[in-house]
Amino acid sequence: MANRLEDIQKPSPNGPTNNSNHKHVDVARAVDELHEKLNEIRKQLSGVIVGQHAVAEQLLIAMLCRGHCILQGMPGLAKTMLVSTIASLTDLTFRRVQFTPDLMPGDITGTEILEEDHTTGKRVFRFVEGPLFGNVILADEINRTPPKTQSALLEAMQERQLTVCGQTYRLPDPFFVLATQNPVETEGTYPLPEAQLDRFLLKIHVRYPSREEELEIARRQTTDYHFETKTVLDEEQIRQMQSLVRNVVVSDHVYEAALDLVRGTRPDGGSMSKELQNMVQWGAGPRATIALLMAAKARALLNRRFHTTTEDLIAVALPVLRHRVILTFNAEAAGVDADSVLEKIIAQTESLKKKMVTKG
Repeated sequence: MANRLEDIQKPSPNGPTNNSNHKHVDVARAVDELHEKLNEIRKQLSGVIVGQHAVAEQLLIAMLCRGHCILQGMPGLAKTMLVSTIASLTDLTFRRVQFTPDLMPGDITGTEILEEDHTTGKRVFRFVEGPLFGNVILADEINRTPPKTQSALLEAMQERQLTVCGQTYRLPDPFFVLATQNPVETEGTYPLPEAQLDRFLLKIHVRYPSREEELEIARRQTTDYHFETKTVLDEEQIRQMQSLVRNVVVSDHVYEAALDLVRGTRPDGGSMSKELQNMVQWGAGPRATIALLMAAKARALLNRRFHTTTEDLIAVALPVLRHRVILTFNAEAAGVDADSVLEKIIAQTESLKKKMVTKG
């Protein structure tokens, strides 16, 4: 299979091969259409959100991978606005849930209510759907609700279904959970357990804007500036894009690089330096390898490529792995964060990465 878009479009030197040529043309056309749509989304987003290009790209990666995201950043950085704007660019249903300490599982999953059947006069139970029965779910400040309610999301995120009162209900497709949390004011919060964090494809850090970006934000928010968004994608187009991601070419050396990166986060893996072993308590599991490869595939498509490179792996490594690595108490006491540890792990595999790129 061709590794470059130009190769996909190039005729075979042996002449037409009917089905093979048609397949290559269809793939090339699909990649072009996807790239055109994603560029339109970027253009629309820039009319509403100033900056945050890396965050927007990572959200698009998650959408293409059918994955969930957790966005972490200080208040006022447009996390909620960014999610709602992306939802407005599609015809997907958008639901926002403000997570609070008194929120119960039934408040998000739905519950059965007893009502009278006017035809028979008998009382029957009827299921009333909760806000999770939408396409794009914004779980705002997810760490402010108790574990009992947080755990209600586990089945929804993993299985795309909910079990309520013994009955199983399928959730809409596509289905994304985009959660936010505040890195400060942790008093009275409930940190998400590792099992639930592992269900998020990406953990996205939303950072402060640059001086020029903040100046433009101030201008927009203190005048009558308004940007009208329009729908760019529908459900069927999103599903087609998601199926295209799974067909992106991954060479053996990229599989090996992804495996090396993930296994390199484990203290008992044999490749971690003594310094890092004192910082990492638990490394990422096999689900991280899958997430890393899928995110790298999606990034390749965003860059109009139908093949994945090790550079794609490096680009998505931090958001994929930062919530899957558990640091030791000594590392946390010393102010070391997961990103700095992961950057060192990536740097230790640099020579291997260059060797693999040369091979490819």
